[in-house]
Amino acid sequence: MSFYDIGKSHAQFDFDGFFKEVKDKDVFRALSKETLDEKDFLALLSGKAQGHIEAMAKKSHEVILKNFGKVVYLYSPLYLGNFCDNECVYCGFKNGNDIARKKLTFDELRKEAEIIAETGIRHILILTGESRGETPVSYIKDSVSILKKYFTSISIEVYSMSIEEYSILIAAGVDGIALYQETYDENLYKAVHPKGPKRNYLYRLDAPERACAAGMRSVSIGALLGLSDFKKETFFSGLHAAYLQNKYPGIEISVSLPRLCPQAGGFSPKSKIADADFVRMMLALRLFLPRVGINISTREKNDFRKNLIGLGVTRMSAGSQTEVGGYSSPKESEGQFFTADKSSVKEVKEMIYAKGYQPIMKDWQEI
Repeated sequence: MSFYDIGKSHAQFDFDGFFKEVKDKDVFRALSKETLDEKDFLALLSGKAQGHIEAMAKKSHEVILKNFGKVVYLYSPLYLGNFCDNECVYCGFKNGNDIARKKLTFDELRKEAEIIAETGIRHILILTGESRGETPVSYIKDSVSILKKYFTSISIEVYSMSIEEYSILIAAGVDGIALYQETYDENLYKAVHPKGPKRNYLYRLDAPERACAAGMRSVSIGALLGLSDFKKETFFSGLHAAYLQNKYPGIEISVSLPRLCPQAGGFSPKSKIADADFVRMMLALRLFLPRVGINISTREKNDFRKNLIGLGVTRMSAGSQTEVGGYSSPKESEGQFFTADKSSVKEVKEMIYAKGYQPIMKDWQEI
């Protein structure tokens, strides 16, 4: 059974009715178990669980120490280009936005890489807008060949690809992919992606599995939180991660929790998620999937990210620039979104040390 089939089978579930009926005993039962089922996961996502947040945090802390130890892995994003063929309503890079468009030359790419590498970062996430014409697979492949000289781990966050295309990039040196479904509500997905190749819901949904089939070392998924009910989106993100983890046990599966903030181009999320709800969501995900990685980006404020250390997060971005060429020539182009944590890599490392944890700059290298 594909994940699309699994998602369709759950889509008719009465989530709102379930959440209204959750009792304290349901939360206690979930917290007493070592392995949670889907209804336990939903109980911990419910508003009723907010009254048990300290117990959730304590258990989550124990789980993360057991499975990951006292470490937080750091990486930095590097934008190759912001050309895009899509009209995603929430994105600063969408085709219809009147912004400065740019693609890095290879000399500019080397300059960006040198600046990031000087901070000690050895894990990089390269991103593009979704334009096969401006940033084709061949361009991404050549970029990876350059970046291999500076970084030991290279992940991509680009358009959905075929198994063959992922295989080409893996051979070039890519070992990770981040690809967000944005929303698991198929009707909403079509509404927020009115034009462009990304409008194909199923091709997007199956892309992480194609990356797994190609032999990608690590795969990160998630929903763009704020487009709809965060509880439902977190539930489906968890189901998707569990599906991939069970089918591909040798691959490192992670879930990112990008909370929508105002974007370049004037978009503001209609569904706002309070910090307390965000924490409950992360804790529920950690307890449902003890071995999954959880990533928190610089969309979140420094103090908030600091308080999440030890509660479930395993990976953080640091020193992020969301403009193309942003490390060497800030503000030469528009950023994809506004970063809330402006801390340098050094400051993020110091924050992690202050919490009694170890910042990890390098944890993998191809041999």
